[in-house]
Amino acid sequence: MNYIKQAPPKKNNNKFFLALLATFLLATTVVGIVVGVITRRNSDDNTNSIIKSACSSTLYPELCFSTITSEPSSVTNKVSSHKDVILLSLNISTGTVERNYFTIKKLLNQKGRTKREKVALHDCLETIDESLYELKKAIDELKDYPSSKKSLFQHADDLKTLLSSAITNQETCLDGFSHDEACKRTRKNVEGGQVHVEHLCSNALAMVKNLTDTDMANDENNKMMVGTNNRKLKEGEIKWPEWISAADRRLLQSSTVTPNVVVAADGSGNYKTVSAAVAAAPENSAKRYVIRIKAGVYKENVDVPKKKTNIMFLGDGRSNTIITASKNVFDGSTTFNSATVAAVGERFLAKDITFQNTAGPSKHQAVALRVGSDLSAFYLCDFLAYQDTLYVHSNRQFFINCLISGTVDFIFGNSAVVLQNCDIHARRPNAGQKNMLTAQGRTDPNQNTGIVIQKSRIGATKDLEPVKSSFPTYLGRPWKEYSRTVVMQSTISDVIQPAGWFEWDGNFALNTLFYGEYQNTGPGASTSGRVKWKGYKVITSATEAQTYTPRNFIAGSGWLGSTGFPFSLDL
Repeated sequence: MNYIKQAPPKKNNNKFFLALLATFLLATTVVGIVVGVITRRNSDDNTNSIIKSACSSTLYPELCFSTITSEPSSVTNKVSSHKDVILLSLNISTGTVERNYFTIKKLLNQKGRTKREKVALHDCLETIDESLYELKKAIDELKDYPSSKKSLFQHADDLKTLLSSAITNQETCLDGFSHDEACKRTRKNVEGGQVHVEHLCSNALAMVKNLTDTDMANDENNKMMVGTNNRKLKEGEIKWPEWISAADRRLLQSSTVTPNVVVAADGSGNYKTVSAAVAAAPENSAKRYVIRIKAGVYKENVDVPKKKTNIMFLGDGRSNTIITASKNVFDGSTTFNSATVAAVGERFLAKDITFQNTAGPSKHQAVALRVGSDLSAFYLCDFLAYQDTLYVHSNRQFFINCLISGTVDFIFGNSAVVLQNCDIHARRPNAGQKNMLTAQGRTDPNQNTGIVIQKSRIGATKDLEPVKSSFPTYLGRPWKEYSRTVVMQSTISDVIQPAGWFEWDGNFALNTLFYGEYQNTGPGASTSGRVKWKGYKVITSATEAQTYTPRNFIAGSGWLGSTGFPFSLDL
């Protein structure tokens, strides 16, 4: 019998090939998934590495890393540089500030609030609104960084100023709740959110400083390699700051200025009050708007808000044009809200005016002028009060040929400010009080803030001079942990105690503050008996002292020229 070998059934062949194909597709899919996972993991590792590197320069690195990496992967996957990390950090901070705003608004609407609580909560809403503006502007500035429109130094200083101010605003909100028990209870409801934002802004500031410092160092090295040097000024030549336009220079130095409007208490002008003239001024103006305030005593509280930019107050002489009020902490105000005049809109100028608060030495904090206006300047003005006369709150400021008089902490705040060729006079306080010229409020070592007194005269008023031995007077004390004040090239009378500086509360801030003196003269200028704190320094290097001149400390070469006021950029 013959046996013929038969082929397998066709159906079995099809099953075999289908099984093979399925195995191949499964293997391909698994490999694809594995490769995808590895790729994403590598991408995530790379992103996390960039974020961790950027956050390493901050004071709160764990908060920095956790807040950024908790964002959706669709957001963090776009991070490819330190600049991207900072932008993401700023966006997170902005959202947090917005939530704080609505939290405080709810607290304000609750029944049973005291007058001072309401004022303090209103202060918070104002300062939080300022912070939102500053953070959003910082985002725009950083997106444009680096830019051909401005130098690296100017761009860096702008960014650091915005973030320094945002930090200060959180502190200001909390400071308003320190006056009585009801306020202190309310403070507990807002403190967590404010401190959280302060830390977020601190991290952004640290990363910005690290980024811009690195870029400026590299730029300087490149210039040295190619032999590029800045042109030296000729003898007697002034390099005007870029942020002060030629038109503003002429305006400030001219003896005849054509104002936009005139304020006159007797009805001979366009308005009878300064406040009415400010209210009628254009908003967000790019052009200088001059409000002439004729001779007279104007009893009012004046607010120049954020949207009122490029405003100038022009008086008829500091002894003739006087703006005065008497709001104070003792009668229920906050320090922030007690100001006779508050100037916040950018590029505010004032000339030939007296700003005064007449509350007196027994009413505690009572501010004559509060300034949060960036690139603001004051010329031939008097600031008269007792405790907390001049509140240099935030941003960059310049005072030239002015008189500031007061008792306790009478120049205070956390702006970057230079007072040049000014008369700074302590006056007679209440019995048992000590006079403090300054109380600087820097809370973060990366803030570009501080008080600089240069080429000025420090002395006593006529009522203090005969009894100065009964009222010890000091150059300053540390209001906040990283307080920074420099007195240089000034004449100091014997009204100042040999120790020079005074404690705020025991050892608080004595190691972290920076108080410097450079080339001062006069009977109160000797440094041999000065405090021995770690943070105190007698500056001997002209190079170090140059750091605190208007050119470097307030980026003066970029804007002072446009004010029209006289000034010196250097030592």
